[in-house]
Amino acid sequence: MLEVASVAGLRPTPDRVRETVFNWLGQDLSGWACLDLFAGSGALGFEAASRGASHVTLVEADARAHAGLLRAEKTLQASQVEIIKADAVKFATFCGRKFDLVFFDPPYRQGWLSRLLPHVDHLVEPDGWLYLEAEEPLTRWGDWRAVRSGKAGQVHFHLLRKDAE
Repeated sequence: MLEVASVAGLRPTPDRVRETVFNWLGQDLSGWACLDLFAGSGALGFEAASRGASHVTLVEADARAHAGLLRAEKTLQASQVEIIKADAVKFATFCGRKFDLVFFDPPYRQGWLSRLLPHVDHLVEPDGWLYLEAEEPLTRWGDWRAVRSGKAGQVHFHLLRKDAE
């Protein structure tokens, strides 16, 4: 069980939602590079690492949540996990690599989705996946379309792929 820092707005993705998402992805992420852009507790990123991802980058701006991620990484001995303390938009703007799977679970009602949309294509491999949690259901997000979606409580979760050019 991961420690959850006491941070306003932090809501770890529920176990059953994580299980559903990883079922959609096929369970085995061997060799994948993953990014959790609003890592919070790190639940999504650490789960990806446990399912074989070769590299997982966790980005978290809050100092308390970041410290919790460092403790969890040490406890779990997750050597393939890289933890970065940074603002999500700044990281997305300057990140020089692409990922097979990117998790977006930003705080709600703060405009994060509109601020990040211009940077998504720079983060996700052309055939990659985007997981997005939002306060409302989405069928599209820019050039990305929801191929699977669900709802748990107030959380709408989506697995997206980029439309073919």
